[in-house]
Amino acid sequence: MSKKQDPSVWQGFKAFLMRGNVVDLAVAVVVGAAFTNIVNAVVKGVINPVVGAIGTKNLDHYSSCLSSSCQGGQGIEIAWGSVLGAALQFVITAAVVYFLMVLPMAKFLARQEARKRAKEGAQEVMEVTELQVLKEIRDELVAQRGGTHGGGR
Repeated sequence: MSKKQDPSVWQGFKAFLMRGNVVDLAVAVVVGAAFTNIVNAVVKGVINPVVGAIGTKNLDHYSSCLSSSCQGGQGIEIAWGSVLGAALQFVITAAVVYFLMVLPMAKFLARQEARKRAKEGAQEVMEVTELQVLKEIRDELVAQRGGTHGGGR
């Protein structure tokens, strides 16, 4: 009985893997990992040195103490520099994804849609024109036979 169920489970798993959204998700994860490496390099190589011109070179060293003293591991220390660094990495990642992937793809799809609409509009005009030509041919044939068509002649 389990032998009969195994092929159907395998076929279901295979169908799941072959769906387009699973492949798209896998590509997104790989591209996201690559962008993460690029963004981390930009933050470490460009942002941190710029911040270092003002203070320390590492944002993780920026912190504030909530108690009177944070010496020797005592007190409550808020490491807001690491939060700022993470926020900068997020904003840079979002900007890279938007400006290098989302915006160009949206423009490309809009151009494709405009071309499609233009083709459809041209086909409608051609169909109307062909219909008019056929009506004129019909009217000419009727006139040549000496008959009347539509009460106008």
